[in-house]
Amino acid sequence: MKFSSSILCMLAASMPLTSAFVVQTNNARTASSLSATSTLDGRKIEGDIKPLNNFLLLKVAEAQEQTDGGILLTGKAKIQKTEGTVIAVGPGKTHADSGIVVQMPVAPGDGVVYGQFDGTEINLNGDKHTLIRDDDILVKFDGSQPLSLENVDVTADNVLVYVAKNEQTSEGGILIARASSKDSKPSAGVVKKVGAGKMASNGELIAMDVEVGDMVKFRDFAGNEVTIGGEDYSVVRMADILAKY
Repeated sequence: MKFSSSILCMLAASMPLTSAFVVQTNNARTASSLSATSTLDGRKIEGDIKPLNNFLLLKVAEAQEQTDGGILLTGKAKIQKTEGTVIAVGPGKTHADSGIVVQMPVAPGDGVVYGQFDGTEINLNGDKHTLIRDDDILVKFDGSQPLSLENVDVTADNVLVYVAKNEQTSEGGILIARASSKDSKPSAGVVKKVGAGKMASNGELIAMDVEVGDMVKFRDFAGNEVTIGGEDYSVVRMADILAKY
């Protein structure tokens, strides 16, 4: 089955998120294989979804239906995870100055955690998926294993920091709980993971100025919070780290 260029243009124009992916058809497929269509946001499509640029397609993890204490959650009370499994990746973004393509930091099968408000959700074959940029990745991990500190990594110039507990004592000796403190979001902690670094215009990675075990102070509210193994961490970009000690 062959498609004329005019039909393909009409199909591409009718699809949302054209900057994020294309529907890739294969002229060599037989009519029987093309008849096995998929659905995208309720509409039948033929071919595969292929992310473009530095986008990646994730199958979103199922919502948590039970609290850690065993309480069952229903409806909107279910905890929606910003976690998923990589289904497909784009070729990578092009460096604005040199034209060098920045290699994608993940591959199909990897698990990732991303920001709460990142990504564009789509419904693919009845399942919730999302398209995010590689810059939206907070941590990546082996998708065949549960998320843990042992199998987690950060990408690019990101740093994973175990944040200091933010309990404070007032002048009168009263312990102030984290939620009651004006400075309720921690901005200091110990480095647990360090990314490979950001790529320079010549294709070389820029060295990171911190290493695992360093104590660091970063800009207030600069970190993106992520929970790993029941502990709180922040993912911070190297440019937002003010000092180490």
